[in-house]
Amino acid sequence: MKYRIVPVTAYQQNCTLLWCEQTREAAVVDPGGDLERIFAAIADEGVQLTRILLTHGHIDHAGGAALLARQAEVPIEGPQQEDRFWIDGLVQQSAMFGFPNVEHFTPDRWLNDGDRVQVGNEELEVLHCPGHTPGHVVFYHRGEQLALVGDVLFQGSIGRTDFPRGNHAELISSIREKLFPLGDEVRFIPGHGPMSTFGIERRTNPFVADHRG
Repeated sequence: MKYRIVPVTAYQQNCTLLWCEQTREAAVVDPGGDLERIFAAIADEGVQLTRILLTHGHIDHAGGAALLARQAEVPIEGPQQEDRFWIDGLVQQSAMFGFPNVEHFTPDRWLNDGDRVQVGNEELEVLHCPGHTPGHVVFYHRGEQLALVGDVLFQGSIGRTDFPRGNHAELISSIREKLFPLGDEVRFIPGHGPMSTFGIERRTNPFVADHRG
């Protein structure tokens, strides 16, 4: 599994292009906008987009999903169904935050904890990690020990929980009980900012480090 991070939108959201080296089939995770950048990355890597994956329903992660799906003729998978109200409100979110060309959509497949997503010959495991949003999911590639965590965890920080149906206790539980047990060596791509590892965050993150109990 190969990947390329493509920062998009004014929020510099980490949209990620993932692909299988054997089949050259690819997925785009969290296409919040700036589709020309995403299409340029796809062309540059010489891969074929076969699906769109969403970690959650906030506009900087999902705002470009419908247009990308329509133009590329591919399905949208994720997030978990508890984020339906965020997906249904994307057009309203676009008016509030000034995002252009946002179209309403319903994911072709809602994802649940324990589901699997295929990208060519590669498999991603789905972990339901609520807290930032109630239907937030994380995509984990066991072979590469790589996780795409959306806005659950950041280098030195954690996701906000002051949005509708955010839950701080659930977020901490998702990180400590779902993500950290995957192993200290696991690298993760957050929704914003630089990559890190679960081990580094367990030692140093002021919100979820082991010493905080």
